[in-house]
Amino acid sequence: MGKGRVEAFSDGVIAIIITIMVLELKVPEGVDLTALRPLIPIFLAYVLSFIYVGIYWNNHHHMFHAVQKVNGAVLWANLHLLFWLSLLPAVTHWIGESHLSAWPTAMYGIVLFMAAISYFILTHVLINHHGPNSPLAKAMGRDFKGKLSVAIYLAGVVLAFFVPWISVALYTLAAAIWLVPDTRVERMLES
Repeated sequence: MGKGRVEAFSDGVIAIIITIMVLELKVPEGVDLTALRPLIPIFLAYVLSFIYVGIYWNNHHHMFHAVQKVNGAVLWANLHLLFWLSLLPAVTHWIGESHLSAWPTAMYGIVLFMAAISYFILTHVLINHHGPNSPLAKAMGRDFKGKLSVAIYLAGVVLAFFVPWISVALYTLAAAIWLVPDTRVERMLES
């Protein structure tokens, strides 16, 4: 079956995720700039989560640009990814409101970890569907950044119970790694 509906559905879900996150931002109580101070942690959590959603949308778009067809396994793997991404608004709000308490910080990392794992699963289901010699398989290669990210998220989850701000620094580091454009699929499409 064609891939168009998967792409359209995923784009819609991701747009809703971003909308839910921005609706969690509240208007300041006062009328001067000091009224913004209590909202800074919530806003920073929003910014980090927005970047993560953007990274997943961008990579999902590139990956599906490299595939020709989908099957039932791809549909379920894609839903698995969207499930974990759909939890980002809840953990974003929780970590922002908690001022980096251990459990909210750990749960944020767990959602990031599971989203990364589900993306890995989706990638491998697509590669299995298209074959080990497919352009997508060649473009994905060994996926060093994906594996590094998983390790960073796990370290962040553990550290959340000891030094939560280091966990957030690690989550930010993983996002920064992905902000450097991943050109594997683009290079494959150009050749």
